[in-house]
Amino acid sequence: MTPLPPPDDLTSLVLRTDFSDDAAWNRLSAALDDLAGFRSATCASDPAYAGVSVEALVDADASADEADKIIYLFVADAATMTDEEHRLLAVDLSSEPGRTFRVPPRWFADVSANLSIANMDFAEFADATDDSGTYRGFADD
Repeated sequence: MTPLPPPDDLTSLVLRTDFSDDAAWNRLSAALDDLAGFRSATCASDPAYAGVSVEALVDADASADEADKIIYLFVADAATMTDEEHRLLAVDLSSEPGRTFRVPPRWFADVSANLSIANMDFAEFADATDDSGTYRGFADD
């Protein structure tokens, strides 16, 4: 598999793996760019990643040189593109490789910012998901 693209400094990688709806991808990318008043996403749209599995993403990061590991990423998969909320799939590539949760764009900037500066761990967000496996903020938010 093609090595994972590196995210820009202090942003999180959002990797498109579903190419069935360009308009949905464009809306999602634009929504992520408009969050929190700062850029928090590096959006990558490369057909080489079409349909790639979480396991393949974990393997790709595991085989990368230490300096090129990205720790976590967000996937815009078929579920993201067809879901009314466009919930991204967050994927842990480091502490618990392959652990996932969903996050709507409304909460993306909070998760991205905290993970990108290592203020919080992936597990803290994953442990705070609802019954659908979706992070929607902490109880006191």
